[in-house]
Amino acid sequence: MRNLGNLFLVSLLSGATTLGAYKFFIEPKNDTSTIAVAPSYTKNVSLSAENIDFTAAAESTIHSVVHVKNMAMQRVYRDPFEYFFGGGRSGGTQQQMQVGTGSGVIISEDGYIVTNNHVIDKASELEVTLNNNKTYKAKLIGTDSKMDIALIKIESDEKLPFITFGDSENVKVGEWALAVGNPYNLTSTVTAGIISAKARDLSNEGLQSFIQTDAAVNPGNSGGALVNTRGELIGINTMISSPTGSYTGYSFAVPSNITRKIIEDLMQFGNVQRGVLGIEGGDLNPMTSKEYGIDASEGVYIGKVTKKSGAEKAGIKEGDVIIALDSKKIKSFSELTSYINTKRPDEVVNVKVLRDNEERIFPVKLVKKELLITEFNGFEFEDMSPTEMKKLNLDYGIKIKTITNENYQEYKNDLEGSIILSVDGIKATDAEKISSYLNKKKSSKARYKILFKNRQVQDIIM
Repeated sequence: MRNLGNLFLVSLLSGATTLGAYKFFIEPKNDTSTIAVAPSYTKNVSLSAENIDFTAAAESTIHSVVHVKNMAMQRVYRDPFEYFFGGGRSGGTQQQMQVGTGSGVIISEDGYIVTNNHVIDKASELEVTLNNNKTYKAKLIGTDSKMDIALIKIESDEKLPFITFGDSENVKVGEWALAVGNPYNLTSTVTAGIISAKARDLSNEGLQSFIQTDAAVNPGNSGGALVNTRGELIGINTMISSPTGSYTGYSFAVPSNITRKIIEDLMQFGNVQRGVLGIEGGDLNPMTSKEYGIDASEGVYIGKVTKKSGAEKAGIKEGDVIIALDSKKIKSFSELTSYINTKRPDEVVNVKVLRDNEERIFPVKLVKKELLITEFNGFEFEDMSPTEMKKLNLDYGIKIKTITNENYQEYKNDLEGSIILSVDGIKATDAEKISSYLNKKKSSKARYKILFKNRQVQDIIM
C-alpha cells in the first residue's frame, strides 16, 4: 500500500512538471508586452524570372521595334597606290554598295523612329522592316552624333504600333529590364536582365551617362529598345563592352529622358538645343576632400567656371562642390551630365553647392554651348560646323580660335585656325571635352601631345 502511495505521488509530481512546462514554454501568453524576434534567414525568397511575367512587355514591344538596313556607297580602290597617291594611275576606283544593319524603335503612330547615329551613318539609302515583314524606305530627320542618337521617319497608310517613354530617372539598379532588337539579323529577339548600374561613363571623362544592363545585347541590337517590365522605353541600346565584340557581360543604353529630349529638339528645331552650366571639374574623391578640407565624399568638385556662363553669372566659384541639381542628388560628374542633358538653354536649374562646408543654392540659367568661351591657358577653342568638317573631309576636330598665351605669340599666326584632331590620344570631338581634359591635367609645365590636321604630332607645353 505504501509503495502504491509513493507511485501515486511520483505520478502526480511528473504531471505537474509537464503541465508547468507546457504553460511556461508552449502556451501563448495573453499579456501585451512585445518581444524582439530575430528575422528568419532560412525563409525561401525567390528572385527568379519565373515569378515575373515578361510576356506582356515583350508582346507590346516587339511590334514597335524595327530592323534598319543602311545601304552606303563606298569608294573602293582597286589599285593600292591609288589610295596613297591619289588619281592618275591605271587602277582607278569604283563605287561599291556596303550594307549595315541595326535596330530602331517606333515612337509615334505616324512613323517616327529613333535609332543610333552609328546605325545610319553615311547611308545612301535607309530601309526599315517592321515585325510583320512590311518594308519601307526611310528618310533621315536629324542626328546627335555626340549622344549617338538619330531620328528617321517612314510613311505608312496605317497607324503604327509605338512604344511609350518611361522615366529613366526612376529606373532603379537591380530591377528587371528587357532588350529588344535584331541581333545578327535575327528579328524580334527579346532578352532579359537587370539594371546593373546608372550614369555609367566609359570614357572616364564624365561626358557619358549610360544605363548598364546584363541583358544580352549583340551586333544588330544597336538602336533597339531597353524597356521595363511594363513595356515602357527606358533606354536605346547603344554599345557593348566586350573583348570579343559580342555579348560577354554588359551592355549600355542611352537613357530615355536624354533620348526624348534629343528627338523633341530634332523634330521642333532641326538640331539639338544643348544647355550647359558652364563649369569644369571632376568627381570628388578622398584625396580632393582631404586636400581642400571638404567634409563631403561625393559630388562634383569645380575646378573652373567658364567665362560668360550661367554658373559665373549666378556666383558659383572654383572650389565649390555641387551636391544636387534641383531635387536630384549628384554623386558624380556623369550624373550631372545626365541631368543637364535633359535641359535646354534658358532653363533655370537650382544648383546646391558646398562652400566652406556650408550648403548654398544658386539658380543658374543655362546658356547655349555655342555662346561659351572654351579656353585653356590662353588657348581659346571652338567647335567646327558640320559644313566645315564636310569641306575638310573630317568626322571630328576642333579649331584654335585665338591665342593670348605670351609664350606662343611668335607662333600665333601659324597656330590660330589650326585644326586639332587629338590631345594625348583623346579624339577632339568637341571643344568642351578637350578643354575639360586639359584643365584636369593642368600643371605648371604640363606637356601635351597634340595631333594637328596636315601636321605631325607635336609636343606642346601650355
